[in-house]
Amino acid sequence: MRTRTHLAGGLAMLAGLFLAATGVVTLASPQAAAATCTAGTANDFNGDGVGDRVIPDPGATVSGARGAGLVRVVLGGGKGVAEISQATTGMPATPETGDGFGISYAGYDADGDGCSDLVVGAPYEDIVKDGVNLVDAGAIYVIHGTPTGIGAGSTIEGYSQAAFDSATTTEAYDWFGFALNAGTAASGSPYLVIGVPGEGVTLSGKTYTDAGCIEYVQGTTKVALSQNSTGVPGDPEMNDRFGYSLTGTNRYFAVGTPGEGAGDLEFAGGVAVFSHTLSGGMPTPLLGLGQDSTGIGGASEAGDRFGTSVSMTGYRPSDQTYNSDVLLAVGIPGEDIGTTADAGGVAVIRIQPSGAYTQVAAFDNSVADVEGDAVADDFMGQRVAIINTDSSVVTTSANVRLAVGEPGKDTATVKDAGAVHLFRPLDTALGTADKVLTRGSGLPGTATARDYTGMALVTGSTYLYVGVPYSKASDTSKGVLYVLPWTDVDGTTSTGTTTYQPGSGGLPDAGAAFGAIA
Repeated sequence: MRTRTHLAGGLAMLAGLFLAATGVVTLASPQAAAATCTAGTANDFNGDGVGDRVIPDPGATVSGARGAGLVRVVLGGGKGVAEISQATTGMPATPETGDGFGISYAGYDADGDGCSDLVVGAPYEDIVKDGVNLVDAGAIYVIHGTPTGIGAGSTIEGYSQAAFDSATTTEAYDWFGFALNAGTAASGSPYLVIGVPGEGVTLSGKTYTDAGCIEYVQGTTKVALSQNSTGVPGDPEMNDRFGYSLTGTNRYFAVGTPGEGAGDLEFAGGVAVFSHTLSGGMPTPLLGLGQDSTGIGGASEAGDRFGTSVSMTGYRPSDQTYNSDVLLAVGIPGEDIGTTADAGGVAVIRIQPSGAYTQVAAFDNSVADVEGDAVADDFMGQRVAIINTDSSVVTTSANVRLAVGEPGKDTATVKDAGAVHLFRPLDTALGTADKVLTRGSGLPGTATARDYTGMALVTGSTYLYVGVPYSKASDTSKGVLYVLPWTDVDGTTSTGTTTYQPGSGGLPDAGAAFGAIA
């Protein structure tokens, strides 16, 4: 039996799971727009024009099943909190131990009614097929937003891999739904990408375990892609885990392959970049990247895990009137700095529509003037989150921010407290404006051992979201989420950080890994 090994080198995720295959609903078929839904606001599940916040807790106990997982949606404008789990009315599933519902999630308007819809992954769901229990095959759920909210009363669809795409097969340990990315392509069509990093891929009669694949849907196109697909960079190999991480914009998306080998170097890692422009019935592959790619700093080494995390944001060149390019941030948490093992690092790469690319930054904590030092097992880059805070103007260093998780970072007195390191990645000197946030210094609360702050990061143009789902502090032991305005982080305002935690602000006082955003 294969074990569930987290590619972070021992920083565990969660495990699990049951889902009867359901009928397939065509996600791309628009329904009549609801008059009371207002399109245009991201993650607006009740369509009132005010953004809502998704806070997963994939370790939560549901109906007595430990680690079944749940997701809470805090509706903007003080309109309440919705709790969604496999026990929610209308859900075609049953909560079971270790399902991990909420390990991944994405919001987009799948049906075109003006209300955002929520997609939730449960990658450790067990699927019963022909009387056989397929352990950790995985499942996803699409919970449709409505003018009155989301959750009970929503139309809810549940999919195993074969139910989602009849051209594929549901198998044990596929981890269907381990990663998700969704949005609206530049064409105006909604898109959804689903990571299946445990998928076995057959090439020349040989099946490569955990080679990985993705499921991609845009408009009427639905296709499974692996490194055995036409034009996709690389070759399928055992433990590649293609689809382990995902990111995207309206023009591009990227797929992390942290187990990719480089020659005899296992788990060196790689990233494949695609355009949403459809060609030959599939999104267009643009390029493959690794540390041995021309112009990329460093060198591929065993265990680097380049691509464990990926994040992408729009980039507008001075000769364009729109964001024709993107900036791609890639986490390399297994990077060794000299003899310092797993100190970690990050690369930031600009990508053009042609597939041409330029590295704009590659760094670790040994770079001159960058705060802190390169320390073994910091795992810098375990999470990355990059954002262009003003996409309406030509991109400069003034409006691009990068948050980097360092979950193994020690404070002066606390081991493995973790940290979030902030950069302006387009700065010539990265140490000019960087800063380190820890609990008690830049973040509320008190750092405690093995908090692993930096394991959960998401950013938008206005806010930085920092989850501490594994907090050991007594007052936040169920997990906590901090929402920081970027203007506060930059020191231009002092509106304050918002703290979400179980038992306050209308949130139920229950949880196990609250704030495990990804």
